[in-house]
Amino acid sequence: MNNMVQRMTRLPGLFLALLLVPALARAELVIEITGGAEAAIPMAVVPFTWEGSGDPPEDVARIIENNLERSGEFQGLAREEFIEQPGRQEDVRFQNWRALGVDNLVVGRIDHDGDNYRVRYELLDVFTGSRMIGKSFRVGGDALRTVAHVISDEIYEELLARPGAFNTRIAYVAMSGNNGQRQWKLIIADADGYAPQTILNSREPLMSPSWSPDGEKLAYVSFEDRRSEVYVQNVSTGEREKVASFEGINSAPAWSPNGRKLSLTLSRNGQTDIYVLDLNTRNLEQITDHWSIDTESEWMPDGNSLVFMSDRSGGPQIYRIGIDGSGLSRLTREGNYNASPTLSADGRRLAMVHRRSDDNRFAIAVQNLDGSGFRVLTQGGQDESPSFAPNGAMVLYATRANGRAVLGTASLFGEARGIMSTEGERIREPAWSR
Repeated sequence: MNNMVQRMTRLPGLFLALLLVPALARAELVIEITGGAEAAIPMAVVPFTWEGSGDPPEDVARIIENNLERSGEFQGLAREEFIEQPGRQEDVRFQNWRALGVDNLVVGRIDHDGDNYRVRYELLDVFTGSRMIGKSFRVGGDALRTVAHVISDEIYEELLARPGAFNTRIAYVAMSGNNGQRQWKLIIADADGYAPQTILNSREPLMSPSWSPDGEKLAYVSFEDRRSEVYVQNVSTGEREKVASFEGINSAPAWSPNGRKLSLTLSRNGQTDIYVLDLNTRNLEQITDHWSIDTESEWMPDGNSLVFMSDRSGGPQIYRIGIDGSGLSRLTREGNYNASPTLSADGRRLAMVHRRSDDNRFAIAVQNLDGSGFRVLTQGGQDESPSFAPNGAMVLYATRANGRAVLGTASLFGEARGIMSTEGERIREPAWSR
């Protein structure tokens, strides 16, 4: 892996990603927490009381618990340690939960209401015995997971004073088959990997999905005409349009904050540079002009500048430039390899693929935009393609676990890490919706 990447240092990210895309068997994902959560808020999410016949269609409490633990900022109490399982505040004996070291308690109940379900939950402060939030939802059975994500977001924001990102979506690319029978898929799923939907099948490679700011469209690269081209597709209707098919390489699309433009990597004149395409007028502007490889651009939140990867300093590093081509500055200084930049929604933090100098492994790292606060988030190996959560609290990335290509998550505010996978599957190129 390391020798191969070194040989491809001068290749655009498009071809690097293509050579690293492995095979996939199925598309269903599950979440597995693999790291600890040091200094996390201790809490308990009690199984919701089920007021209906048979078994409840979803374990809403478990979904909430998994979401919060995956953020790295909460540590759930194991269910076997529960002394009681109340469904409402008035049934809680707070002294029991205080003895267990729990700060906050989530209780709730679900009942069958005709063709729908009524879900009620309460977030409780164990020390004061008071209710912090109490809400009720009436939804169809197919929306219970969505309600669990909404509740998770509300709890997260109430306790941490910043928005959650559990009720969002991810996109990724999967490839199945061997040799001449390969099939590529563009898939979207809930942020925890559930409810995957294939929105495009192709016999040729697909890569670099990028969500529009409104979450309604994906831009991506397709080789279906035996060359790289950029498409924009409506996620709901499937309607799509080819927007970039210039001579040479067409790759690495990224949406502007207002959704009206795409930044692209093109090689129209023989060198690989950053361009900006106006989707309405089809006006194309060249942003960089250098003999080096400039690729993998991302927009700053104000829409007036871009960050991108370039090897103009002798190795891959991340730079910033105005969309008028002015104000070029280097952002990364740690080590001799930093690539695949992704920005938090507020533009304050930059995540990247970083080659660790001590063991030559590729890991996900993060730093403040001014260069301070650099730290490595993952253990490293073959980590790539980082993508920030909409709230900037987690990073989604592609990695390998137990010899398989999977998606990983890493928290910026805790020590928790997780993987999304199903045995036999391999997936790449993740993108978190905004």
